Amino acid sequence: MDILFAMNGANTRDWLDGLHSALPEARIRTWERGDNAAADYVLYWKADAAALSRRDGLKAIFNMGAGVDALLRIVHENPDAVATDIPIVRLEDAGMAQQMVEYAVYCALRFARRFDEYESLSRQRIWKPLDAYSIDDFPIGVLGAGKLGLPVAQALANLGFPVRVYSRSAKAVEGMIAYAGQERLEAFASGARMLVNLLPNTPETEGILNRRLFDAMADDGYVVNLARGSHIDDADLIAALDSGKLARAVLDVFRNEPLAEAHPFWLHDRIDVTPHISARTLIPESVAQVADKIRRSEQGEKLFGLDLQRGY
Repeated sequence: MDILFAMNGANTRDWLDGLHSALPEARIRTWERGDNAAADYVLYWKADAAALSRRDGLKAIFNMGAGVDALLRIVHENPDAVATDIPIVRLEDAGMAQQMVEYAVYCALRFARRFDEYESLSRQRIWKPLDAYSIDDFPIGVLGAGKLGLPVAQALANLGFPVRVYSRSAKAVEGMIAYAGQERLEAFASGARMLVNLLPNTPETEGILNRRLFDAMADDGYVVNLARGSHIDDADLIAALDSGKLARAVLDVFRNEPLAEAHPFWLHDRIDVTPHISARTLIPESVAQVADKIRRSEQGEKLFGLDLQRGY
């Protein structure tokens, strides 16, 4: 079994050590320009698009991260060069869901207990106790009801927050109101005190966090974006914060990363910026998942890939 490793970024040695340990029977080579030799599986992350070229024996391409938009862009731009007749498999969780839960729960409790306001008061040396918001009167909407969105929604509901979820297609979610389809977006956001975005990045979700959605929310609302920067209409967000419609925004993802030094998000006193750390890809969990899928594939089990039209 031949595995082609084509990952751009840090921790290459940790990935390779983990893969050799999990799949000792495999021959693993690192992709180099001009390598068009046969391979059973390609493990890919933001490397040269040429690593995705058609090659003999290829059974699957693994996208080694939660975000698939970069790989899908290559597929759509190079339909004749990239092998699209085999499954393109994404990591389903690999430890990311728990990290997202921690981030979202932190934000919800911070705002419900008004710690963001205490931070501002403390910088001004003002001693002023504030009444916390009642958790059961602090509705939260989670955009996305998949491998990341549902665990976040459930964790928030377990704390007592009224939670609603939104997805592209209808889903039944026990204990929560579920909304589906673009025509239900405003109803989903209506009266929400906080929105947490975990939607996939598709043309349909571009700019989905916009004035229309903000206007539907309760006054002094909060927006937490953990998915992709393209989901936010930057100008609409700043306008909603400046007008007081929104109390605060927490942004972990941006249209261009790293965020440019001159970007207005940095200096806005109602925006918190974190450097795309809401859920890091954990190597041991990711290796274990990929190794399991490869072994099942080698035993004849069919691997299911991305829907290239829907983007997830």
